[in-house]
Amino acid sequence: MPDIKTIADMADIIVNGYAFTRKEDGIHVLNLNRPDKAVVFSADGEVLETSMDDIELSIASSYLKQNLKYMED
Repeated sequence: MPDIKTIADMADIIVNGYAFTRKEDGIHVLNLNRPDKAVVFSADGEVLETSMDDIELSIASSYLKQNLKYMED
């Protein structure tokens, strides 16, 4: 498993400690301060998999919606 620095370096964007990385299966989000907290969103923002609680998931989802335009090619 890659370390936190590698994940941060590979991220498309980082917003308030959350690394957002676009991959084939969706958008992966990792809390860099709590690496056990992560979520995978589909391309349209649906939660596919998560280890976040509802509050953190809401925060990550909000960051994604606000910053998705910066992740486009």
